[in-house]
Amino acid sequence: MPNRSTADTQETGVASAADNLAASPPDHRAASVRGIRGATTAAANTAEDILEATHELMTVLIHLNNLQPDDVVSAIFTTTPDLNATFPALAARDIGWLEVPLLCSHEMTVPGSLGHAVRVLLHVNTTKSPAEIRHVYLAGARQLRPEWAVPDDEVAAILACAAPRRDGV
Repeated sequence: MPNRSTADTQETGVASAADNLAASPPDHRAASVRGIRGATTAAANTAEDILEATHELMTVLIHLNNLQPDDVVSAIFTTTPDLNATFPALAARDIGWLEVPLLCSHEMTVPGSLGHAVRVLLHVNTTKSPAEIRHVYLAGARQLRPEWAVPDDEVAAILACAAPRRDGV
């Protein structure tokens, strides 16, 4: 005799949560919202330098974490107070994140802290465990989290095979 959820599925054509769980392969992990951090530095306080550094950071984060725009819940970008020529979130728009909620803010001013820094915190839906997430620290920001630093040769290889931005660059 079929259980109630199977009978309901047969009558309505809609699977219950129990049916969906029973149909999942045993190694299937449910998606969770995870944070992915990244940081880099811009050469100067110009829109071009801020967007170039942010585009490089986003390209590496996307590649190393195999992200699709639909995976991204939201992104928070911050800059140190010495960077104010443009919004770093524009780099995310340039790569096609048109439906992702983005926010920009300034970091707090801490004496002796790294300058010209752009940071991002991505909130993503993923089946990856925290240990499988690749956080990305580039350029001068490598000193902040050396264990998350991505070597220049790896960055160059990722950028060489990256798709062009929507703005044609």
